[in-house]
This record gives sequence, C-alpha cells and structure tokens, in this order.
Amino acid sequence: MTSEEILRAQSPLGGWDRETRAFRATAGIDSVPRWADFSDPLDAISGRARQFRNSAQAAHQPQQRADGQTLTPDERRALDVLGLSIDADRKALRNRYAQMLRRYHPDHNGGNRSHEARLRSVVDAYQLLRKVAAFR
Repeated sequence: MTSEEILRAQSPLGGWDRETRAFRATAGIDSVPRWADFSDPLDAISGRARQFRNSAQAAHQPQQRADGQTLTPDERRALDVLGLSIDADRKALRNRYAQMLRRYHPDHNGGNRSHEARLRSVVDAYQLLRKVAAFR
C-alpha cells in the first residue's frame, strides 16, 4: 500500500465512502419479504409482494405486439438494451442500432474503449432482433 492508502485506511472515516445496504436507493429491498406470507389487515405488505411477484412473472412470459407478433423475454431484453418499445419497426431498430454504434464504437469516439461491454451488448441485441419475424 502507498502511504496515502495507509492513511486513508487508518482514518476514522475509512469505509464511509462505500454505499452500504441500508443506504442504497432501494434500501436493500429487492425481493418479496418473508413476512409477506402472513396475514396483513391493511393489505399493504401483501399488495406490494403480489405486485413484485406479478412483475417478475410477467418478465418471463412472451408478450404480444400490436401487429400480433409475440416476443420472447430474451427479445424484450434486447429491445430494452437498445432502448426501443415493444412495437418498434425495422426502420427504428436499424436507426437506433446505428446511433448506438456511433456512440459506443472506439473508432467514432476517439479510441475510447471503456464502452466495449456496452457495445458488445448492443451488437448482440441487434443480431438477435434482426432475425425475429417482427423485424423482417
């Protein structure tokens, strides 16, 4: 360790710069609490648990577009990566893909390779969606 790192570790404020579970934006609540199984006279707790369970189940179900085509959960996640709605057409898909390529590709942003993972997810999402019948 450098002298600065040692001094920082010995400081009484050491560790307070990290976000802890209690102070996260979600307050550590990212799943249905165990006490949701108990009777709730005001339905406040069980209502929240039901909402969480329903949204989790909906994420794993195929969803239908306005044109009648169904999209699998993987295809919906790919649309989320590209920031498109479920009813986007082929032109919107291609335009958004080109826009995101220009934003994240190192050749277009001065050689900055810090967005490689994001670029890879955008390319994978496009490769998946371009083969879907809804976008042909």
